[in-house]
Amino acid sequence: MTSPTPRPGILKITPYVGGDTHIEGHGRVIKLASNESALGPSPKAISAYQSIEDQLHRYPDGSAKKLRKTIGETHGLNPEQIVCGNGSDELLDMLARAYAGPGDEVLYSQYGFLVYRISASGVGATPIAAPESDYRASVDALIGLASEKTRVVYIANPNNPTGTYLNEDDLMRLRRGLPDSSVLVIDAAYAEFVSNMDYSSGIELVDRFKSVVMTRTFSKAYGLAALRLGWAYCPPNIVDVLNRLRQPFNVTAQAQAAGSAALTDIDHLNAARIHNDKWCTELRDGLDKIGFYTIPSAANFLLTQFSSPKAAENANRHLRKDGIIVREMGAYHLPNCLRITVGKEEENILLLQSLSRYSTETG
Repeated sequence: MTSPTPRPGILKITPYVGGDTHIEGHGRVIKLASNESALGPSPKAISAYQSIEDQLHRYPDGSAKKLRKTIGETHGLNPEQIVCGNGSDELLDMLARAYAGPGDEVLYSQYGFLVYRISASGVGATPIAAPESDYRASVDALIGLASEKTRVVYIANPNNPTGTYLNEDDLMRLRRGLPDSSVLVIDAAYAEFVSNMDYSSGIELVDRFKSVVMTRTFSKAYGLAALRLGWAYCPPNIVDVLNRLRQPFNVTAQAQAAGSAALTDIDHLNAARIHNDKWCTELRDGLDKIGFYTIPSAANFLLTQFSSPKAAENANRHLRKDGIIVREMGAYHLPNCLRITVGKEEENILLLQSLSRYSTETG
């Protein structure tokens, strides 16, 4: 008997592997691998999650009406232009399904989030990576590789794993340089952490063009990664398409309740921002003093460079012996780098101490 044949492109996908959560022989570990919130979720979100425990037999609101309304009020947006998803990854994937297929191309920057390549291959489209300049997406390179075959362009802003970003003028120039038939998807998963004045999450472009989408997540600054909750702000024409594609009950009741409550806890969000501003800077300064270069980051993580892939591997092994998990970057073709999430104060200090010992031991 012959086996069923999957669609073209699927077997070319390297499955996404998340960051480790355990180290054999260590009961307690410090996890700085997945860019999760150092402060965790808002107490209001936890309370809202727990408040519906007796409603688990009920289907959630398929339209996520209350959540969309709260998102709209928080950001000054029309709730009718918001689509919620099972994490922003689901929305990124739906956009590829909606607008790309065999014979089409999906464009993204060289060190862009791995999901873009996976989503493109999954629908049979050709993934195209545009070279970056100094670990930053190059508008010129992206425009230069765009053609009438380009159906979707993904830009993580700030980018994961580099932490770099394009400013508002860059985004505008990119949109104007792409074919009108291309959908520009601005993945602003880390927008809440950015304090730079020239930064734009992409809302203005969505309001101006019929072919721009901004996606956001509750997994990072809001600390709700376990619930898988994201949202997209889109022109009405794209909202219509996504609502036809998404599953009827794609966002759980717990996620909707916790997300709505998290948006109302401004103090908790501000505390997460203040903590990140302080410790992203202190971590970078500390790593620099030890002798490791880190790329300036606008997010809640640092991409740290080592002298060679072997040196990065050895540093990672040393950290794991100390019970500290960071993220290796081989999957992003950055084998001489480790990505380090900003953790709690104690965790950051222990990380710096561990890498300082490693540096001393290796000379």
